[in-house]
Amino acid sequence: MLAIVSAMPEEIAGVLETLADVRINEFGGRLFHTASLHGTEVVVVYSRLGKVAAAATVTQLLAAYPITRLVFGGVAGGARTGLAIGDIVVGSELIQHDMDASPIYPRYEVPLSGKARFATDPLLREQLLLAAQTFLTHDLASQVAAQEREFFNIGSPKVLEGLIASGDKFFASADEIQELRQRLPEVCCVEMEGAAVAQVCDEYAIPFAVLRTISDSADENAVHDFPRFSREIARHYFIGVLTRFLTG
Repeated sequence: MLAIVSAMPEEIAGVLETLADVRINEFGGRLFHTASLHGTEVVVVYSRLGKVAAAATVTQLLAAYPITRLVFGGVAGGARTGLAIGDIVVGSELIQHDMDASPIYPRYEVPLSGKARFATDPLLREQLLLAAQTFLTHDLASQVAAQEREFFNIGSPKVLEGLIASGDKFFASADEIQELRQRLPEVCCVEMEGAAVAQVCDEYAIPFAVLRTISDSADENAVHDFPRFSREIARHYFIGVLTRFLTG
């Protein structure tokens, strides 16, 4: 069974609209939706924001359902130079940029895990990369209105594979994102949940992948029109890529 989890309620709403004969269970104030999506049995759930909320959601998910793989989605702030709004990052590895138990453990290493970085599943990652590129090439123009693409200056978006950094912080300062770049120069984008999801999946040996749509540059312009981006861009990106992922 495939788990579809997102930190964006708009993305989850977009997926739910495509489902039929949905069965709903509630655990910990979260609604878990089971159904079939393009012939695949899925569980769909909104993770809520932040590392603790996401980890709690995924832990409950794995305890309650026979999950064999997991796809986690959401938006992110671009950290790598050249990334633009509307680009897609598929995570190769996830790291918690605010994890620091030094000097007992090396900085960024999750205590008792022996790891600072958690790698995504190679097969799921390759499938998502292909699905994302196919969506951008063939579906974007029909799925996202031209006026919305123009509003957010989305011209020829690209797909990138790379390191994603997570932490309980919303970056909205050029100085702060520059400081992160100096500490972790390989980071492609920043968000608030993925590395926590990665840690849980690693502990339970569940193959997982992370898909992030770039919504901003993690600087003072980060809160430009976030609700509109979530509703008109991220929502369509997520279900569009998932559709290609499941039917490709």
